[in-house]
Amino acid sequence: MTATAGPTGTPVSGAGRQSLATGAVGPALLAIERALNGAGDWTTAHHLVTRATSSPIDAGRHTGLYHGAPAVLFLLNAATADGRDRYAAARQSLTRHVRRLVRQRLTAADDRLRRGQPSTFAEYDIFYGLVGTGALLLRHLPDADELGDLLTYITRLTRSCTHDGQRLPGWWVDHDPDPTLPTPGGHANLGMAHGAAGLLSLLALADRAGHRVRGQTEAIERLCAWFDRWRQDDVAQGSWWPQWLNRDQLRTGRPTQAGPGRPSWCYGAPGIARALQLAAIATNHAARQADAEAVLAACLNDQQLDRLTEPGVCHGLAGLHHTVLRAAADAKTPDIAARLPALTERLTRHEPDPDDGFLTGRTGHLLAMETARTAAPPRTRWDACLLIV
Repeated sequence: MTATAGPTGTPVSGAGRQSLATGAVGPALLAIERALNGAGDWTTAHHLVTRATSSPIDAGRHTGLYHGAPAVLFLLNAATADGRDRYAAARQSLTRHVRRLVRQRLTAADDRLRRGQPSTFAEYDIFYGLVGTGALLLRHLPDADELGDLLTYITRLTRSCTHDGQRLPGWWVDHDPDPTLPTPGGHANLGMAHGAAGLLSLLALADRAGHRVRGQTEAIERLCAWFDRWRQDDVAQGSWWPQWLNRDQLRTGRPTQAGPGRPSWCYGAPGIARALQLAAIATNHAARQADAEAVLAACLNDQQLDRLTEPGVCHGLAGLHHTVLRAAADAKTPDIAARLPALTERLTRHEPDPDDGFLTGRTGHLLAMETARTAAPPRTRWDACLLIV
């Protein structure tokens, strides 16, 4: 198993296998989870790990939690969840590459901030950016100096900035959220996958684990105030947030999104409510925690759940199931847990997607099904890559 960066950081041959989102890393993670909980065996798991790592590991500067060296390290660390020191040499080698990668990415982000340029998803989001790599450090390398530097960067990213004469949030990007959904002039994203909820979750989870940097509490409060500002309350549909805001919406103070999106992990109210719950726990804010939990519970009625037509993690039942599972374990009232059996039943009866991917395919669905089958949190804590735990 060899890690290869290359002089330009371009992907190496076979790097598609090293994708947690769509490649071979997800099925290997599923096999490890099954081996740990008795539903599978280590021979199968090792075969799939070997398949995922059969090409030189991509360690270029474009890699992140869902691709390349960080994704493979996340996978191999999952194999040690029972206390066995599996793949020790490979994990040690990959750890060096990931720490180097974080330092390079932080240097580039600092240069960008000094130039006063807008950010990009690739710089900070869960999938390929520093928030996702931060989740890896927090879970597996909590004593690394890079974690503190990364939290300082996220804290800095929550401060407002000025672009073209307009005051904007620090995580403002000048590109579209999706090629089919143009936002001329850029946008501020609110979701867990690419936006403010991901920033908030990482800061809150780090604080809860005792990892704090200067200004971190204030950054959490700023992000909570942002969500308070843009929260939309509807008697019939419950509380929700727009997926993103463009310059005109920030200027007028009014989102143009007509109503709540799907109750999903990636962009919907459940992911945001979980981030707010984590922030409330980290800052010991009982009223905010109760409010966040009420918002999440309100998303779990049949009318809202009927809007989820996919079984996967990103914007389907599997991602919602695990968001609810983790939130219920921390909740002060039984309201969220009371809805979990009905959600599990929906997950169980849904047909798996033929695609093998983790984010939108059958692998993520089957990982959630393992949790439903065992009635216990995942042994590998694979859902740490969603920043909900």
